[in-house]
This record gives sequence, C-alpha cells and structure tokens, in this order.
Amino acid sequence: MTSRSPNLFDLPFPDSPDADLERRHAASFDGLMAGVDEAGRGPWAGPVVTAAVILDYDRLPVGLNDSKKLTEAKRAILFDQIMESAWVGYSSASPETIDRLNIRGATLGAMVQSVKALAIAPQMVLVDGRDIPPGLAQAGQSLIKGDGRCLCIAAASIVAKVVRDRMMIHLDTLCPGYGFAAHKGYGVPVHQKALQHLGPSPHHRKSFKPVRLAAGLS
Repeated sequence: MTSRSPNLFDLPFPDSPDADLERRHAASFDGLMAGVDEAGRGPWAGPVVTAAVILDYDRLPVGLNDSKKLTEAKRAILFDQIMESAWVGYSSASPETIDRLNIRGATLGAMVQSVKALAIAPQMVLVDGRDIPPGLAQAGQSLIKGDGRCLCIAAASIVAKVVRDRMMIHLDTLCPGYGFAAHKGYGVPVHQKALQHLGPSPHHRKSFKPVRLAAGLS
C-alpha cells in the first residue's frame, strides 16, 4: 500500500519548475526541504542508487531538470555545482538486496538511507513517483513526474544518475565483457548477447526475467 502524508503537508507544484514557488515552500520548513529520486530501477545489472538534496535557493545551479532530459556532459557540470552548493546524501541497494526485497522495496529502503545520509535533517521530503518510503522520520509527499516539476527532486535525479553511471563504469573494469560502461546495465541487445555468451555475473539481478533465463533459472 502506498503511504500518504497528512493533507497539511501536501504542497502544490506546477507542471514545470517554479523557483519562486519552491523557495516559498522551502521557507515554510526553514529551508530544510529535501528532494529524493532514484536511478537504475530498470537495468538488469548493478545497484539502484538514490539521492536526497536540500537546495540553497539563493545558490541554485542554472539548468536543473530531469536528469533524463540532460546530456551526460551537462549532468556532470550540474553534479559538481549541486555538490558545492547543496546538502546531498545518497545511497544504493545491491543486486542481492534487490533480489531479496524486489526492486520497489530496495529502492524505497535506499531512499530512506539517502535522507539519513544528509548532514542536516530535512523537515519535509518530496519524493519522485507515487510512493513515500516507509520509515521516513519526516513528513513526506510523493510527486508524480517530480523530477520535471520540482527543482530539488531534479537535483536528486542528477546526483543519483551521475553516481550510478560512475559506479557502472568502474564495475566495467572489474567485470569486463558485458559492456557496463556503455549501457550501464540496461537491457540493450549487446547486453543480451553478452548474457547469452557469458551467463550472469555476480552483479546481475537474478530476479529479473532476462537474467533468470540466461542463468537457466526459469
């Protein structure tokens, strides 16, 4: 069941980011309003990574948006600016955790850990999607397509994406042959062929059907 926050804490957001409105929302929580997002729910391999970001609305990086709408080069620039100007926490869930809990449970658990990793505790947490992670110590609000509507969630989406991409590039050096650096574990044809040829690596999600089939588990 999806957890919902009290109506008292539901904040209105437009279909695209409005910095002035968001600044006013954040001011209601002493500026301590965190955005949370994830990267890597869909891939067949590697961790899912989550991030939580509390922005300084007087030092907003220019061009914050849903990470999927940005080039790799632009994400890298914004990542550095976010890390320099905002409070940031991030976490991950391993393939083993994903297989044990399922991808939704693993993602929500990592989101809670990302919020806990912030050096300063937020008073309000805005989460991309439909779910509010159980176990949050703060009031939470889910926001569908929040990474394109809310600047702090957009910043979290960028952090999660960049951190995960860099993890997959490193993983490619440890486990060559699958092309992790190129496709980041997603189910592209070259990844499918590598799975058929090499079988699953220790970094694949065994609960995902294409991996189970390659491992002969279905």
